Amino acid sequence: MKIGIDAISFDVAKIHFSITTLAKARNIEPEKLEKGLGLLKMTIPDLHQDPVVFGANALTKLIVDHKINLTEIARIYIGTESAFDSSKPMSSFLIGLMEQKFGENILSECDVVDFVFACIGGVDALQNCIDFIHVNPTKKVIVVTTDVAKYNLKSTGEYTQGAGALAMLITANPRIIAFENNWATSTKGVFDFFKPYRTIPKTEITGNSANEPWFENLESEIEIHKDQPVFDGQYSNQCYMDRTREAYFSFKKLKNSKQTVYESWKSIVMHLPYAFQGRRMLSEIYALDASNKTISGTETVSEYQNKLKEISKSEAYKQFVNEKLMPAEIASSLIGNLYTGSIFMGLLSTLAHFYDTNQEIIGTNFGFLAYGSGSKSKVFEGIIQPNWKSAMTKVHLFETLENSLEIDFETYEKLHKKEQKTTVQTPKTEWALERIETEIPTLIGARYYKWID
Repeated sequence: MKIGIDAISFDVAKIHFSITTLAKARNIEPEKLEKGLGLLKMTIPDLHQDPVVFGANALTKLIVDHKINLTEIARIYIGTESAFDSSKPMSSFLIGLMEQKFGENILSECDVVDFVFACIGGVDALQNCIDFIHVNPTKKVIVVTTDVAKYNLKSTGEYTQGAGALAMLITANPRIIAFENNWATSTKGVFDFFKPYRTIPKTEITGNSANEPWFENLESEIEIHKDQPVFDGQYSNQCYMDRTREAYFSFKKLKNSKQTVYESWKSIVMHLPYAFQGRRMLSEIYALDASNKTISGTETVSEYQNKLKEISKSEAYKQFVNEKLMPAEIASSLIGNLYTGSIFMGLLSTLAHFYDTNQEIIGTNFGFLAYGSGSKSKVFEGIIQPNWKSAMTKVHLFETLENSLEIDFETYEKLHKKEQKTTVQTPKTEWALERIETEIPTLIGARYYKWID
């Protein structure tokens, strides 16, 4: 039985900030970011947008464009690392908004849950839903990935920011891609990137040594949660390489393959925190699995790294990147990091590239190398189905990205610091955050949304 993605939709922030402008403001050579990392733009959330808005917009578009009967949907599972509630899942927000728009109680029998494991949470949700369809082949489910990637100003992650969501209909006999039943995993508990609760002594805020109530906080320490992560970029890159390498060779064992697995893949889709991350990380796998290239176990770390650099600069590897990795990079350059949605936007970018250039890919294998900090990698593959083009007619990925509005540096920093008082663009034909409750004691912090025609 074939199971996979039958339809896919997306929503990203409609305003962006130029990487060239950011680079100049931060005294970075623009070419280092543009040609070195493949970055051109980063999408920025407007005042009315948050992860619920992006997820709801992508899900609404999926439902409308593909005329989905919501009474047939058994699950709506979400991958995210941008939740703003430690109890109420993002998926419960989406259920409420879909019923607000498409009919009360229409999803009352639909199961919902969030999957959280950094950037790989969406892949975990996908795998879980595929297993569900194996047992219940007549059922249909939806996987949504939604995130806002935000980093501290002037940090090394600042230029990789992005915001948006994807929604995917998962069914038997899918139109777009059917996934094979080999999933390899590599997991290790590390601190390469995480979003901890942080504390600050109350006295540093109040200036009073007595532990008096402060906005109903009775504790002597105030707990703070920030959207921005704690991370070590170089260490995270190494964890990325280690996990994907281990998962890749575990995948090769699962397939009982003695051949170079990546050669059988028409395209390779990887988690892309920045557009060229995949090509920079994959050179090790490319070297180790190639039949005509070997790296001796007697080499020093320095010799090993130098050989990888030589390989990554070779014409053969550049051609390999252009053929198998480049299509997935196009959208990433124009959007930025989507965390859990990054790998699926890579898939959509690849499909849109082949669709727009009128290339036929029916029956070809796509390889997926997913990664989530903390850390875990999963490697799997899928086969493009005969009707993939029919599911792409309403996507318009690159046309949508071309219509994004560029903001200036002052607006960017005001949005980042939450000093902006009005929306950059008036919301239209989309969901918007209407208000956050601040007065009713039993609803403090409740978020309310509405559809804007």
